[in-house]
Amino acid sequence: MPTQIITTDDLREFKIELLEEFKKLLENTNSTRVKKYLKSSELMELLKISPGTCQTLRINGTLPYTIIGGIIFYDAEEIEKVMKENSIHNKF
Repeated sequence: MPTQIITTDDLREFKIELLEEFKKLLENTNSTRVKKYLKSSELMELLKISPGTCQTLRINGTLPYTIIGGIIFYDAEEIEKVMKENSIHNKF
């Protein structure tokens, strides 16, 4: 197997390529962040629930919401808080 010499230029080029790949990964991660306020359809998609379940959770006070101009909005932080408060930890 022939020996290959790696120069500082090769290392610099590798570093630049590696940083570019990290930037791409971070951009993809940032674009998938949850928005501050979600509409009902976005919430149903996020939680994988039906419109009826969404309405029931609103009516019984489980999910806090705001209505502006006939559009229902949910604060993503509040939804996350509700999810954490209602998590169940079974101990065997």
